[in-house]
Amino acid sequence: MLGKKVPAVTFRTRVRDEAVGGPNPFRWQDMTSDDYFGGRRVVLFSLPGAFTPTCSTYQLPDFEKLAGEFRALGVDEIYCLSVNDAFVMNAWAKGQNLENVKVIPDGSGEFTRKMGMLVAKDNLGFGMRSWRYAAVINDGLVEQWFEEEGYSDNCDTDPYGVSSPQNILENLKARAAA
Repeated sequence: MLGKKVPAVTFRTRVRDEAVGGPNPFRWQDMTSDDYFGGRRVVLFSLPGAFTPTCSTYQLPDFEKLAGEFRALGVDEIYCLSVNDAFVMNAWAKGQNLENVKVIPDGSGEFTRKMGMLVAKDNLGFGMRSWRYAAVINDGLVEQWFEEEGYSDNCDTDPYGVSSPQNILENLKARAAA
């Protein structure tokens, strides 16, 4: 993926809109790849699922905590993507008290499939999900790529380290110092 443009897809999101009224003031809003990745430098990290142990205990909270360090290195936004629908991603973001990381719902897995990162996780009862990876994306182009080892369907392990925020920060700092 290094040097390639991210796939052009439309994401179905739910956004709060008080004009909707009622106890659930949310409306559908389509967001495109260009909306998320165009004209800015972002970190995108993708993981197997909202509410799962590694994702909820380490990966997402650590990106949230380290957001200031990413911004100091020229990162405009940090996005967390998963093959989950907008309702699940929004509930997870709310439960994690996110202020710095924004979630992207890839409910159908279209973006993940076009990135070449869709895997079967039937052994865990998950169905099709994202392999764990991260990328630095600059104006829609993949500038840096961090993919966990062992990419495969129904993997018995859940590797985590290469796509950690600490590893990405280390790489960004090394590039900035060069």
